Amino acid sequence: MPNSPAEKYFIGIDVGTGSARAGVFDSKGVQTGSASAAIQMWKPAADFVEQSSENIWKQCCEVVRSAVEKAGIDPKAVAGLGFDATCSLVALAADGQPVSVSPTGSPEQNVIVWMDHRAVEQADRINATKHEVLQYVGGVISPEMESPKLLWLKERLPEAWKRAAHFFDLPDFLTFRATGDTGRSLCSLVCKWTYLGHYRVKGDLAGWSDSYWEQIGLGDLVAEKYARIGAKIRPMGEPVGQGLSERAGMELNLQPGTAVGASIIDAHAGGLGVLGAVGEGETLSPEVLNSRVAMIAGTSSCHMAVSGEPRFIPGVWGPYFSAMIPNYWLTEAGQSATGAVLDHVIYSHGAYPAAKREADSQGISIFDFLNEQLSRLRTDNGVDFEGALTKELHVYPDFHGNRSPLADPTLRGMVSGLKLSARVEDLALLYLATIQAIAYGLRHILEEMNARGYSIKEIFACGGGLKNEVFLREHANITGCKLVLPKEPEAVLLGAAILGGVASGFFRNILDAMKSMNAAGRKIEPEEGRVEEYHRRKYRIFRRMHADQMAYRELMG
Repeated sequence: MPNSPAEKYFIGIDVGTGSARAGVFDSKGVQTGSASAAIQMWKPAADFVEQSSENIWKQCCEVVRSAVEKAGIDPKAVAGLGFDATCSLVALAADGQPVSVSPTGSPEQNVIVWMDHRAVEQADRINATKHEVLQYVGGVISPEMESPKLLWLKERLPEAWKRAAHFFDLPDFLTFRATGDTGRSLCSLVCKWTYLGHYRVKGDLAGWSDSYWEQIGLGDLVAEKYARIGAKIRPMGEPVGQGLSERAGMELNLQPGTAVGASIIDAHAGGLGVLGAVGEGETLSPEVLNSRVAMIAGTSSCHMAVSGEPRFIPGVWGPYFSAMIPNYWLTEAGQSATGAVLDHVIYSHGAYPAAKREADSQGISIFDFLNEQLSRLRTDNGVDFEGALTKELHVYPDFHGNRSPLADPTLRGMVSGLKLSARVEDLALLYLATIQAIAYGLRHILEEMNARGYSIKEIFACGGGLKNEVFLREHANITGCKLVLPKEPEAVLLGAAILGGVASGFFRNILDAMKSMNAAGRKIEPEEGRVEEYHRRKYRIFRRMHADQMAYRELMG
């Protein structure tokens, strides 16, 4: 669409688990064009998930070019861009070429994806050290974080360990590829690499704990003065290098020198894209921020809250200083598999082929089809409210382990109440019970956060789950919190674009950009009375199922 020459635009580039996306935004946070493209993935063994950094960059270039074209703007009007991505580990040689991290030895497979759990044994050994830095990751390091993965590489693929000159978190790889600058984002290092951001005031290297790396068996990184993992560190949104390099400018079809902001993890970008929305007469004060949490719902779910002081919550990552909003402490809880669990339950069910055929014949998604089935079942069964259809069906959702607040990657899923039938109606009920189980997991997280200083009353939600009315309703009813949906549904892309706005100098800082570019949309209030009481009882069963799983293990021990 035509725009005045003086108008400035900002691009957000998001690399999720399965796709790369780009969005073009104006200074008020209005999206004018977007595009997406799938990225490759390999699973060479159980718990191994790998990608290619070159494939990811190629798809980033494609979606940026397409998004700018759809926006109908002159590329010269783009003042800045920002990148977010999953917290996946990228290995590169000194010449920038990929170094395989795969047991297959394939050079293109040089990314260990965030959800890869190959390093569970290494994480267990690291946790056994009880090193003091672990208190800043909820007391327990996750195999999804980078130091266990690095230790796995050194022990299992020593040649790759020696050959790699750079280990990047994926968001930092993207800014490196865009600018040629090897600096790292404070967000990535604090949240996934055990960097202590509150010590950075003493110098970039001051945040690294030499004794931690030496104690876990990676002392060579200390001897190298952290050159391979981050010796130059920037807060989010700070300009990276000299902006886009000539090469990247050609690949993206943007002006060389265009400002690039220091990157951010994808879930954290969602936090920037939603938490700044304020109502009339409301200011973005520490008290307001203390009462809200961002929920970024996708393959997994992340829950981001900030406070003026550090809060140590067992099983919840952080507190991380300045890892999302500068000068605030970030608390990051998560559920390792939410959308992934829902997909698994649906696609593996015996009735799925029939349900999919019927959904396709109606021209609707499988989720909309199942939601229609639930509405019919409520009428047919004469229940007061739809959620009550699962009175005798209970799901425990930790199919891929528990990230928060139990911090136990070995936990597994459970189902109680199955019948000797596999009809479409049975699939619909299991689908509803799974959504409820995911929401009970969030309720457990919020209870732990509120017990340690938060007073969360509102959930600012973004991600794929926002397109599902049943998912939204059950989360509001089960947590007892108001759900606030963003006016701009692509909040993660918006959060990344905010980084470009700050890097370009258009906004003074991230909070100013959030105030200008965030806006609230629809709000969903939790139901009370019988609905509230029903979920109180179901939640007790949810907690009991974990205790039962632990009892089974003890019996088999």
